Formats: sequence, structure tokens, C-alpha cells
Amino acid sequence: MVLLSVKQYTLIAQVHLGDGLHLHLQDVFFREFAHLQYYEKKPEPGDLIEISRGLYQHWAIYVGEGYVIHLAPPSEHAHAGANSIMSVLHERATVKKEQLYEVVGNNDYRINNLLDEKYKPRPVREMLQDAHSFLGKERPYSVFTKNCEHFVTELRYGKPQSRQVQLFDAVRTVAAGAGAGLGIGIIAYAVATFLGSKDKEKQTQ
Repeated sequence: MVLLSVKQYTLIAQVHLGDGLHLHLQDVFFREFAHLQYYEKKPEPGDLIEISRGLYQHWAIYVGEGYVIHLAPPSEHAHAGANSIMSVLHERATVKKEQLYEVVGNNDYRINNLLDEKYKPRPVREMLQDAHSFLGKERPYSVFTKNCEHFVTELRYGKPQSRQVQLFDAVRTVAAGAGAGLGIGIIAYAVATFLGSKDKEKQTQ
């Protein structure tokens, strides 16, 4: 089975059906087939969803019936583009419940219960109950200590952790000891390796 990206499907629809009808078809496609971007497996309630925004990963927890709950600073949304990186400047974020396809937009995503081998997941009912209890509330936000990944890992495992922050801290420590010029090279290499490993994971799924 050949899986096309959301953008490819919508471009095909636009070419063959015209602008008016293609918009309706795009909406139908997102609702019914968004989970096929990398997976033929549909997310299960409690699954963590990792969404690639280019320079960083946004995280949400799947709560069933096509919906996710996530911690979103004002600049975090599917169509923010490069402006979404401005989330690092915000100190408050809102917990939202939205359809998965709306949060993903034209980006790529995958199911990634990244700490299942390290921690036992909490009961799904407790995850969902706690996630819904935060809906509509503003919470303190920090890209280093209280970001969207911390939010969902705490819901699933009871332990707020962020792999992105851990990677940054490790690279920063090495770069600081290596000197400015070499340090920049190390950072660039680490980022390229991190993104490259994601591409290999996608190709094997």
C-alpha cells in the first residue's frame, strides 16, 4: 500500500476537482485517513502523538474518537509555520481538546509512547480523566521545564520528561566544553543526526 502525505492528497484533489470541491474532500480525508500518514494502525486512547513542526516536535495525547488533548502556547498551531518557534517566549499555555487532523495540519506525525520501556503507563482511564480535568485551563509554560512533551509524559507515566530538552542539555554541555567553533559543529551534527534518525524510523514503519 502506497501512503501519500496529506499535502499530496489535497493537491491531487485540487487538480482533478477544482478549488471548491477539493476543500470538502480535504476535510473528509483528514477526518477519516489522517492517521495513515505513517501508520495503518489507528491511535488508541492514551497514546502519545509526536508531531513534527520542523525545528521541534509538538506533543499531544490521543483521547479517542479522533481527538487529542495538548498544551498549546498562543503561537502553537498547525499553520503557524516558522512563527510556531516563538512558543519559546511564552510563559503561559492553554490545554486544548481538538481533532487530531486539525492539530497536525500538513505536518507529519507518529504514535510515540517513547517511555513505555522505562516506565509503566498509568491506567488509561486515569490518563484521560486527568487530561480532561485540565481542559480550558492556563498552565505555566517553559520550553525547558514545562513544555507540551512534559505535559503528555506526565499524563501517561506520572513523570514529566522531555527528550528534546535532554538532547539540548547534552549537546549544550558538550559544546560548552569544546569551544565556540567546534561547539557549533557539534550542535549542527547532533541536530542532523536526530532528524536523520527520525527519517529512518519513518522509512521502516
